[in-house]
Amino acid sequence: MARRVLVMHRGRIVEAGEVARVFTAPEADYTRRLIEAIPSRSKPYPSRADGRALLEVEDLRVDYDTAAGAFERRRRFTAVDGVSLRIEGGEVLGLVGESGSGKSTLARAVMRLLRPEAGRIRLAGNDITTLGERALRPLRRRWQMVFQDPYASLNPRLSVAEALCEPLRVHGLVETAGAARKRAARLLEEVGLPAAALDRYPHEFSGGQRQRLAIARALALEPALLVADEPVSALDVTVQAQILELLQRLNRERGLSLLFISHDLAVVRFLADRVAVMHRGRLVEQGPTERVYDRPEHPYTRRLLASVPRPPVSGHGPAPP
Repeated sequence: MARRVLVMHRGRIVEAGEVARVFTAPEADYTRRLIEAIPSRSKPYPSRADGRALLEVEDLRVDYDTAAGAFERRRRFTAVDGVSLRIEGGEVLGLVGESGSGKSTLARAVMRLLRPEAGRIRLAGNDITTLGERALRPLRRRWQMVFQDPYASLNPRLSVAEALCEPLRVHGLVETAGAARKRAARLLEEVGLPAAALDRYPHEFSGGQRQRLAIARALALEPALLVADEPVSALDVTVQAQILELLQRLNRERGLSLLFISHDLAVVRFLADRVAVMHRGRLVEQGPTERVYDRPEHPYTRRLLASVPRPPVSGHGPAPP
């Protein structure tokens, strides 16, 4: 959009100039760090998929009743329509699509926070489609969710220690309060936070730190699958890069599978082994990341990719798609 750009850091303008010059030959160290934090086109490491089906979704449908006015009848709306997908152990599947395409509804249905109207959801071979909460409870250790807004998903009345120890106690994974606290401290270290943070509260952390806390809580039960719904969309580019690197490391070291949902196509290309494209409640294309991005088959995928702003080649705005 811009012809000139000003770069601010800690209340000061550290660089100013024509867009093309600042992007291609930045002078300030902070500007260079900002540009380096933008996800690259290349995959940083190969797929960790082990060939075994961890999550299988078949012909899933989720309906909603739309709100009605004083003189209107309630209507049924299909938010997810006949969706099928598969995630292998250690694999990262990126789910992309515009707002309202059904991505978050699909994620909540996979987590069984919503009950689908039709279709099947199998987790490690277990059909969880119609299980009640009592039957689901022991299985919930296997898959956990990270939401877009970490502050809303963390109880402001609970300290970090209480938030991390609660799932351990609920699932009977520790015998004493001391053991729970030690495990919570290890979780903080794993996500890049000091153990001293245990006695602090969510409002005392930055947005990026709160998202690390949310990830630590999701990891407490040692899940095989993490469903991440727009986990970096509210973060600035440098913090976003740190969270993406954390998720990569967890995938590499834990063999953690990810269903990573985002509207940011650059982020998905950086992180995902495969990509599924969602449009109006349906999956219109799936495939290996490089194939989908370089040789998209569906017209909607092509339109979606064409809408991504390109780095500027002159001082007169972005290059054409």
